[in-house]
Amino acid sequence: MKFRLLLVLMMGLSGFEAAAKETLTVLTAYPEEVVALFETAFERDNPDIDLKVLWRRHDALPYLRMPAQGGVDVYWSAALHNFLQLKQEGAWQKLAIDRTGLADNIGALPLIDPDGYYCATEIAGFGFAVNPGYLRKHGLPLPKSWQDLTDARYSGHIALPVPSKRGNFVPLMIDSILQQYGWESGWALLAEIAANAQLLPPGPAFITDIIGSGERGIAPSIDFFAASAQANGAPLQMIYPESVAYSPAHIAIAAATQHAKAARRFVNFMLSETGQKLLFHPDVRKLPVRAAVYADKPEGYFDPFKAAVSHPPVYDRNVTLQRLALDNALFELLLTEHHETAQRLWQQLRRLEAQDGGKADRRIAHIRRLLTAVPIDGKKAQDLKTQQIFMKHTRANDADAEIQANKLEQAWRAEIGDRYKEAERLLAQWER
Repeated sequence: MKFRLLLVLMMGLSGFEAAAKETLTVLTAYPEEVVALFETAFERDNPDIDLKVLWRRHDALPYLRMPAQGGVDVYWSAALHNFLQLKQEGAWQKLAIDRTGLADNIGALPLIDPDGYYCATEIAGFGFAVNPGYLRKHGLPLPKSWQDLTDARYSGHIALPVPSKRGNFVPLMIDSILQQYGWESGWALLAEIAANAQLLPPGPAFITDIIGSGERGIAPSIDFFAASAQANGAPLQMIYPESVAYSPAHIAIAAATQHAKAARRFVNFMLSETGQKLLFHPDVRKLPVRAAVYADKPEGYFDPFKAAVSHPPVYDRNVTLQRLALDNALFELLLTEHHETAQRLWQQLRRLEAQDGGKADRRIAHIRRLLTAVPIDGKKAQDLKTQQIFMKHTRANDADAEIQANKLEQAWRAEIGDRYKEAERLLAQWER
C-alpha cells in the first residue's frame, strides 16, 4: 500500500514537472539534423523549456501572417526578404538582448537590423569549390579571385550555375559580383566567366557532385555545400576570393509571442559561445558571428573576421535584394541564350588579343564591349518600379507587369542579338 502511494506521488510529481515546462515554438527551414544539435544543447542548458520545431521553407511567410502568427515564437532562417517584409508589417518585437562581444557588422555587411528587430546568427561565404586533383591533372593553378576565372586557361573547366535554375544562393552570389565590381564591370566579368564555363541547368546533381566527380574542376558555390561534400569524402577545397561576400541567416522574435522571455533565452543561446561553437560541427559548417569563438575553430576553418582585416566585405544584401529577379532575367538574355555563340566569339577574340599589341587595338576593345555590354544601366537597374516588374509574384499576379516585363525583355533581346551579330561580323572581317 505504501509502495503504491509512493508510486502515485512520484507520478504526480513527474506530471507536475512536465506541466511546468514552457513550450517554445521555433519556425525554421534548417534541416532536422542541424536543428537537432541546437535543440539538444538548448534544452540541456534550459531544462524548463521544451523546444517545438516547425519546418517551413517557401510557405514560411504566409504561415507567419496567420492569426497569432501561427503560434510561432521565434523565426530562424536565411530568407532575409521574409525578415524585411515582416518587419514592415510589424511582425517582430525588438530583440532587446545583450550583444556584448558581438560585432554589428563585418565590413559593409550588417549583422543586426538597425532598429534591433532581428540579427544574424551565422554567415555563409561565396567562393569556389575546386577539385585540386583535377586542376593538377590539367596543369591549372588554383583560382584566387573572380577575375582569375576569366583566364582562357580555365575554358572548359568551370561549371557555372544559372541563377534562375539552381538554388536560392545562386542569385545572391551573382548579385554579389555585380555589387562588388560595379554593374557594368560585374556583367562584363560574368560574361567572360560564362564563356569559359559549362552552364548548369536544373538537375538532381549538386554543384559539388559535378566537381567532386571530376566532370569539371571549378564551380562557384556557397561554402557549406563544399564543406558538406568534403565531410562525405569528396576531394574538394573551398577557396574564398578577396574580398568575400557573405549570406547571413537571421533570427527574430514574433510580436505575438506569449513566451517572450523564453524566446530571448533561445536567441541569447544561439549567439552565446556555446551556441556559436555548434556551428563548427561537421553537420553544420557555418561561420559564427561571434569573433571570439574562432580561437577554438577546427584546423583549416575559415575566419571571416581575420579575413576582413585586410579585405573588408563590400557586399550588403539589403542594398540589392529587390533586383534579384531582374538579375536572373538579364543572365538568361545575356549569357544563357547566346552561350554557344559567345564561347566561339570569345575564342576568336582571345586569339586576336594574344597577338602582339592586340589588346591595345581599338577594334579589339570595341568587340569586347559588344560582348559584355548590358542593355540597362546601373541606375535604371536600381529603380524600384523596374525591379518590381520582374519579381515572380508580381509577374504572376499583375497582367500589366507581365506585359511590361515582356516588352523590356524583347527590346533587350533584340539589342543583345544585334551586338553579337556585329561582334561576329567584325571578327570575321578581321580574320579574313
